[in-house]
Amino acid sequence: MTETPPGLAETPDLLYGALEQVRLEGAIFFRSELSESFAFVSSPNDVAGALHPGAERLILFHIVARGTCWVTASNGERYRADEGDVIVIPYGDRHVIAGDEPSDPVPVLSLLDPPPWKELPVLRLGGGGERTDLVCGYLHSDNPLFDPAMQVFPPVFVVRLPSGPAVEWVQASIAYALGSADLDAAGSPTPTRLPELVLVEVLRAHLANAPAADGGWIAALHDPVLAPAIALLHREPERRWTVADIAAGAAVSRSVLDERFREVLGLSPIRYLTEWRMHLAEDLLATTTVGVAAIARRVGYESEEAFSRAFKRAHGSPPSQWRETRGPRELDGR
Repeated sequence: MTETPPGLAETPDLLYGALEQVRLEGAIFFRSELSESFAFVSSPNDVAGALHPGAERLILFHIVARGTCWVTASNGERYRADEGDVIVIPYGDRHVIAGDEPSDPVPVLSLLDPPPWKELPVLRLGGGGERTDLVCGYLHSDNPLFDPAMQVFPPVFVVRLPSGPAVEWVQASIAYALGSADLDAAGSPTPTRLPELVLVEVLRAHLANAPAADGGWIAALHDPVLAPAIALLHREPERRWTVADIAAGAAVSRSVLDERFREVLGLSPIRYLTEWRMHLAEDLLATTTVGVAAIARRVGYESEEAFSRAFKRAHGSPPSQWRETRGPRELDGR
């Protein structure tokens, strides 16, 4: 169960190969059995040291094994997750998971004994209505990919794996983990690479449309010129950046900045910014209830019309139409 997922080993994939080199440590650590109405609030970093000694923050994921739920990020944005989706909280930020019906959030630690655990816990919450089951796991990594300063990811994102061998492998892996997971004498989950492999596959799907998302892109996060420049663009994608601004922020000349972007990523700095904005827009359109006009402002466009034109050039359809086929199944505007 620790092999590369089927269907991937046979296909050359620079992004997958690069992600495999990212060191991740973690475990499946509990499952949630929820029923409408329900809501719980979780702050994973509050228990980071207990779950992974020495860690200040965690990467958390929830796989929706059954039903649907909403996850609200620390910035107030809400994401819909349906059966088969994977919710990722890459920096361990505070978040709320809830059903469709209103409910006051309950602190997750009030529903579980504090770690370490003698047996893998089950979180049960709800009023007995429609059922939602989650499989939850945590991981830890010192890689810049998971450094909050880099802002490679939003505080919360939802990944919908494409049908085929990859999603079948993830489902089989989770079933295996739940059926065989044990704790050692210290109350820690028996070591397994399943959470690592699941997260690598999820990140591969999420980053597939990121600009220059291959080995070069991940290498750029370690580059002394590109890393600070990328961090600036990721933190403030809405800013009206010029090459001079980016170069000044990275403390290099414009020529050096442009050369490094083209050499490592194959893109100019401004082209990278444009493609990164489109990547962010895809995420927001596909899994949140944020309106198109608000998304336009979030990704650096002064008007919805300008954003719609740019999005249509990149995707072949305007954002509203694109969202109809790929976005949340319910857009209630909350």
